[in-house]
Amino acid sequence: MLNDLKIFNTLTRQKERFEPITPPYVGMYVCGPTVYSDVHLGNVRTFLSFDIIYRYLTHLGYKVRYVRNITDVGHLESDADEGEDKIARKAKLENLEPMEIVQRYTLGFHKVMDLFNILPPSIEPTATGHIQEQIEMIRILEDKNLAYEVNGSVYFNVNKYNETNRYGLLSGRKIDDLLAGQRELNAQDDKRNREDFALWKKASQEHIMKWNSPWGKGFPGWHLECSVMSTKYLGKTFDIHGGGMDLKFPHHECEIAQSVGAYQQAPAKYWMHTNMLTVNGQKMSKSLGNSFLPEELITGSHQLLDQPYSPMTVRFFMLQSHYSSTLDFSNDSLKAAMKGYLKLSNGLKIARSLKFHEKQVAVNEKQVEEIDQLCDQCYAAMNDDFNTALTISHLFNLLKNINNLHTGKLNASDLGEKTFNKLIDTYLIFVQDILGIKEETLENHEHLLDILLDFYREAKSQKAYDKVDMIRGRLKEIGIVLKDMKNQIDWAYEE
Repeated sequence: MLNDLKIFNTLTRQKERFEPITPPYVGMYVCGPTVYSDVHLGNVRTFLSFDIIYRYLTHLGYKVRYVRNITDVGHLESDADEGEDKIARKAKLENLEPMEIVQRYTLGFHKVMDLFNILPPSIEPTATGHIQEQIEMIRILEDKNLAYEVNGSVYFNVNKYNETNRYGLLSGRKIDDLLAGQRELNAQDDKRNREDFALWKKASQEHIMKWNSPWGKGFPGWHLECSVMSTKYLGKTFDIHGGGMDLKFPHHECEIAQSVGAYQQAPAKYWMHTNMLTVNGQKMSKSLGNSFLPEELITGSHQLLDQPYSPMTVRFFMLQSHYSSTLDFSNDSLKAAMKGYLKLSNGLKIARSLKFHEKQVAVNEKQVEEIDQLCDQCYAAMNDDFNTALTISHLFNLLKNINNLHTGKLNASDLGEKTFNKLIDTYLIFVQDILGIKEETLENHEHLLDILLDFYREAKSQKAYDKVDMIRGRLKEIGIVLKDMKNQIDWAYEE
């Protein structure tokens, strides 16, 4: 399986596929959240996509070091290096310390990741924990004449870099095109050239989050932290670098320039970007009122939603589209995803219950060949740039055979023990371990207990004491005791 793996690379610009990465080690870096606001669905899709990649590579036998950073420095409002520190602004609004804001939203981010069954990374470093390393990288760029200091701020010299390299390789942009879309420098600008970007910014007196540096008190630029932390934990060149497509330019473009400038090595072999979300065909946006938080999906509290949708329904919905494709939310598509998820979930229950029973019958070679092919197709789909949408279609075909085994339309003996086990194992592994879909427990357990109490009362009134004892015994097995009181029958947790 390892030799069949092919990964789509942004640098190919959708024209070709590269050779597979070399086992057994994989270094993967994904740009993590900025912890000053709630997690949005675009974040969920990005981290879910790389969760699948992490799970599948691990399943194939790769030793994956997955690094996902936390951006807790604050930075400024835009890539123009202007505006207010985002974390500091939030801290002022809520009358809290900046790191209290960081902690609150970091915990909130982890809660959302758990909600959608997204595994934690191997390492989750923070920008504030690597200030010294960021200063050291700036010094390296200064020594190579690729960075210059003006009034306590340090900038990357894109024109100097472009003398021996190409800035814009990842996004396909050219310097002349970039200049055409930018404003002229004014007298207050420190940058020599419009396309240069900040490595370190001098902090104003009222700026809260700032650190000492060789250039005075300030804070690092947005792009620097990822170059520093990916290098520290994965080396100067690693396998996969990912994030949302909105990071391709300028963030990832600047990362490449910083790393190539400092170390003469491209940071990543493969650049992978998840595509945008739309709602009923329109781009998801707060200004349009069609942007909703994960919690609003789960509770159904948003005005555009007809009903709540469970976390696994949302996870399944997102996996029905390739990570590089646009994903459109609508009530109809979410309802269809809910049905699809429930089918797969019922399949989990059935697959775990099936047992092979040997019978002296001839193996159906045609049926065996069909199931072997379906199992292999699941791997082929995932090997083709982690195509979860195609994988799910193959899983539904496997599920038809599992359901036929369950109803007796197909006999396990017709498959032979080896193929039977391959069918069950492939289904369970792909649904649970690779796609990360799990059965969601019923939340209305008290209502179910009320139904059982009705059966218990009916059994007592009919003096069907064997049923009375059976209901009592089965409930006690799960820690529930029934209480026969003078005027009522109730239940309680066993103490």
